[in-house]
Parts: sequence; structure tokens; C-alpha cells
Amino acid sequence: MKVLHVAAEVFPLVKTGGLADVLGALPQALIARKADARLLLPGLPAILDAVISPHTVCEIGAAFGAARVRLLRATMPFSQVPVYVIDAPFLYRRPGSPYQASNGADWPDNLQRFGLLGWVAAQLAAGELDESWQPDVLHAHDWHAALACAYLSQNPAATTGTVFTIHNLAYQGLFALADLHLLGLPAVFGRPQSLEFHGQLSLMKAGLKFARKVTTVSHSYAREIATREFGCGLEGVIQGRGADVSGVLNGVDYAIWNPERDTGLAATYSAADLSGKAACKAALQRECGLAPRPEALLCGVVSRLTSQKGLDLILAALPHLLSLGGQLVVQGSGDPALQAAFQAAVAAHPGQVALRMVYDESLAHRVIAGADTILVPSRFEPCGLTQLYALRYGSLPLVRATGGLADTVVDANERTLLDGTATGFVFREATAGALQATLDRMVALRQQPDRWQQVMQRAMSREFSWDVAAQGYMALYDSIV
Repeated sequence: MKVLHVAAEVFPLVKTGGLADVLGALPQALIARKADARLLLPGLPAILDAVISPHTVCEIGAAFGAARVRLLRATMPFSQVPVYVIDAPFLYRRPGSPYQASNGADWPDNLQRFGLLGWVAAQLAAGELDESWQPDVLHAHDWHAALACAYLSQNPAATTGTVFTIHNLAYQGLFALADLHLLGLPAVFGRPQSLEFHGQLSLMKAGLKFARKVTTVSHSYAREIATREFGCGLEGVIQGRGADVSGVLNGVDYAIWNPERDTGLAATYSAADLSGKAACKAALQRECGLAPRPEALLCGVVSRLTSQKGLDLILAALPHLLSLGGQLVVQGSGDPALQAAFQAAVAAHPGQVALRMVYDESLAHRVIAGADTILVPSRFEPCGLTQLYALRYGSLPLVRATGGLADTVVDANERTLLDGTATGFVFREATAGALQATLDRMVALRQQPDRWQQVMQRAMSREFSWDVAAQGYMALYDSIV
């Protein structure tokens, strides 16, 4: 099975969220299952500077506003996964993130930048660019790569199957409808039956309308996006695809996320020997300037600071948490108002609240290992990886029952504590009161150390490996090839 994965970012080279983790791990898991999986990425500086032994596959020439475009073939560092890179200096060799400048503004030519990514993907999938390799399946990830499905639909000779994965439906890639001509697609693509969405172009619709199969990153999210509450205006399109839409739960790379071998921690530990976790907690308290109180319920947050993630609920529940003797460590950045609110909380509660507004993968490991619980009170969550990391590190996740959070965390209630299936804490209503009540339940369980430890050990034993996800995707690929 030959599979081409198309995306805008990949761990560890370029990462803005969980999408990069997926692209870093899933191709490796597919290769372990004997698939010939390869990547196609834009030639961002961090990617071009890191890939191994790049060589030119073909010169494409002028396209999408760039005077010079060529396709390179190389190897990913660390994983050795084969990768194609689009070298278009005018469009990709610039500072900032894959989507925004350093000042946070979207690049004004993002339509051309991701139009080129989709167009090259379609040409490569059709066998037009690399004479030595043509995929059986083109797998496009999120709106940045969705146009690949639309372009490939225009090739009557193409036999490659297409899969489109929605990592977050809230980010749709909306552009001016008048700019359709920049993509080189026929005018019919500007109609509501195609890419038009409330007077704009929606790149997300390119995947929803033209991929053979559509997946999301959890089973619950696949059901949720077909509803008005979570469909972001596209629920009708999703309902129209019917059984073509399914969920495949994301996995965890346990070679990276494993407290038994995590050399960045103050001490390693395992489900059989949890003694090192106390050292991780003490080290995190020291690092973040929190009072060295081993008995405190230390809550961790590793997240973008957005309302989607329910960070305002944490702020509203913070006085209650502190009244229970708890502490809070937040790592992340995002909404300026939320950043300011957490900064004010730090100033008002020194030694009890800490904030680190940085992206630092090693710090994320230390927060997740050192915390007693990781808070993920999202209003919606396609899959979520943070709670999966928390489970493996025995930092019992406290989550809202939505999307992948509902699929992966079993609430610690009387029934699940008795039958031994509890792995964390779950609440339903997106309110501060519901979060506070769940914190009360958590504090009550911590007063029973034996039961708390049993839940930790059960959480650490849960298996959410990429091999399981790869098995699901291989079955999906088989259904369309």
C-alpha cells in the first residue's frame, strides 16, 4: 500500500498543534505495517534545513505567484520517513509559523501558498511528477491540504483514492470568493455545491466534497460534527456524506511519551514504581516558583489559550481550586485577554499560580509528569493528545465529555472505582460550577491514597498506540483501493 500524506507541519520540525504530532508518528506506524508511506510538505525554512539528502525530483517552474518551484525528495531526520518537499522560496521561505507572520497576522497569500501544496499533491498522486513512484492513496490533512482532493477530481485519468482527515473543523481556511481564479480551478468550483461557503471560498469544503472518505480524529467527534452545535455551518455537507465519514482515534508515540525512559524528568517512574513522580512534582514546583507543598493538588494545563479549550472555565473555578489548597501551572499562549487574565492570577496568587507563555516541548513533559492532574475542560475537542499523555504519566486527566476526551477518559465514579476501569474525571456541562464539583470529587479521592494510586496505575496501563490507529487507517485505505 503506497500512501502520500499531505500536511503543512510535522513534528519535530514545525509544530503549532497536535496535527504535527500526527504527521510525525502516523507514517512511521504505517511503515511498520509494511506500507510505503511518504510525506509531502511545504518548503518552510525549518523543514528545508532539517531534511536529509534532498535532491531534485523535477523542476515545476513558475506557479501560484512563485517564479521558481521545484519538487525535492529527501528523508526525515530521526524517523527516516521519505519526504517530498516543495521548494518555492517566494511562498515558503519566510519567518513565522506556517500560517501567520511573527506579528500573528495571516499571510496575505495563504490561498496561493496552500493552493500550491494541494496542486503538487494532486499532480504527484496522478503520477505526473515522480516517474518512479505513484501513491495508491492520497491522504490530506486539514484545510491546508484539502485542495489536493479538488485538484485530483479534475484529472479523469487519476485512479488514486483520497482520504481527508479533519483535525479541527473550526479552522476552515476561508478566503475571498473573487480569488478563485488564483487557484486555476474552473468557475464551477465557486458554486455552493462545491467550495462556496456563505459568500466565501472554504478550503475545508474541498476535502469534504471531493475526498472518497472523510475521517476525524475520534469516533465521538465524527458524530458531533454532523450536528448544528459542532458542525460550524458544515453539518449539512457532513450529513450528506453519510457513512463516508468515520472516526479513527489518534495515538501516542510512546517512544517519546514514556515516564520510564523520559530523560528530561527529575526522576523516571512506572506504574509498578511510582516513587519518582513525587520528585517530578517537587521539581516542577521549584521550577515554577510554587510553594513546595507535596500535599497540594497540583493542576497542570498545557494548551493553546483559547475559549475552545475552556480556559475561561479554569479562571472562573480558580478561586475554588485555591480554597481547596490547590495549585495551578499553565503552559501556553494565545488569546491576549486570557493571557492577561492568567498573568493577573499569578500576580494575585504568588506561590499558588504559575504561567509559562512559551512553546517548549521539554517543559510540557515536565508539567505533565509533575502535575497530579491535567485539566482539559474543552468546549469541543476533536481528539486531544494532552489527556493521552497525562494518562501514560499517571497525571489523572480532568476533562469535559466531548469528542476524543469522552472516548479516552473513564470517569472515576463509584461504579468505575469498584470495577477498576476509572482513569480520570469527566464532567458534562461547560460551566465553572460543573468543573468545581469535579475538583471536589478529585480532592475527595486524593484523601484515599490507595484508591487514587489504583486509578493512576489503571490510567498508565491504557493503550493508545499509533499501531492501533495505523490498523484503522489501513482498513480504510483497503476499502477505497
